[in-house]
Amino acid sequence: MVRLVSLALVGLLSAAPLAAAEPIDGLWTTADRSGQIRVADCGATRCGKLAKFLVTPPQGTDQRDVNNPDRSLRARRILGLPILTGFKPDGDVWRGTIYDPKSGKSYRSIVKRRNASTLEVKGCIGPFCQTQVWRKAD
Repeated sequence: MVRLVSLALVGLLSAAPLAAAEPIDGLWTTADRSGQIRVADCGATRCGKLAKFLVTPPQGTDQRDVNNPDRSLRARRILGLPILTGFKPDGDVWRGTIYDPKSGKSYRSIVKRRNASTLEVKGCIGPFCQTQVWRKAD
């Protein structure tokens, strides 16, 4: 019995550690190449703000968050707006919320670093997710 317990302990101690989420900080170009999102530390979480327009919106660079369902937020500028909020590591991914200013909707989101130059960004409603690939802009 002692030998069995010893073998079990050796097995537990030699097991590979759980995968940790790769860092997602940096400047990322969106899949449609319309803007760049800067992901950085926001206190206890990670967030991503629209840092730059690559395609000028129809209403110009001073575009406001006019599609937001909350009327009190419709006057805020899109440039500098938090697009990714509340992201925390969960195993090998980051989980939080993504905001789409084009529709004014927020979605549950999962972000994973594929490699040094790409992020896999998912926006989800229930069990259904849509995936985009963002490219490193730095």
